[in-house]
Amino acid sequence: MPSVLILYYTYTKQALRVADVMAETFRARGFDVQQAAIEFTDSRYAGRFAQFPLQHPYIDLFGMLPPQLRRATGEVRVPDIVTRGTYDLICIGSPTWWLTTNMPVRSFLKSGAASQLISGKRFAAFVVCRRYWRNNMNTVRKLGMKQGGIWLGGIHFTYAGGQVRSLLSFISYVAKGENRARYLGVSIPPTNLRPGYELEAGRFADRLADRLEADAIRVADGGVTPADSR
Repeated sequence: MPSVLILYYTYTKQALRVADVMAETFRARGFDVQQAAIEFTDSRYAGRFAQFPLQHPYIDLFGMLPPQLRRATGEVRVPDIVTRGTYDLICIGSPTWWLTTNMPVRSFLKSGAASQLISGKRFAAFVVCRRYWRNNMNTVRKLGMKQGGIWLGGIHFTYAGGQVRSLLSFISYVAKGENRARYLGVSIPPTNLRPGYELEAGRFADRLADRLEADAIRVADGGVTPADSR
């Protein structure tokens, strides 16, 4: 029975929604699945994300811009199942913060715990974001491979609306805790995952499951090992 870890960071719970769909798909294929959330514990920043909605949305959101631009890292914590388990596949859920990988996921991927988890293992990623996903995805891929992981691919989910309206929608949501039709006098679309994300997430999990099963058959037949599929 292949084992899968779905590891993610989330504040608005959108990455969790994707993780739940993927976990259900893997379990339907007979896989052993664990889900785990990265906890952002850094005293410089974590307090602003301790409650939802944000108490000071503009200060809290725009205050993360400088550390994100310099690709800073901070203190994080993960459950014991992450550091003590051994998995055939690790799926990493990474929201985009200011054009790139959020600090909690970046911090974990640069840690010794990530090396222990990912080295020699297959890994994939799913990005949940307003607009910009590519830099985030590439960063997760590069950091995971630097830790010795074997990249299997990724998927991204973007929110409705253009650059301006999607930003207004997101700020409105984290400030009020609900979707609203207008913000600052501007008509805005709903933020967060668009309808149909379940189908996309399920198909992505199925493709990863197919890859794991195909690799297992080749290994059983005396073919390649997981490391040969880099």
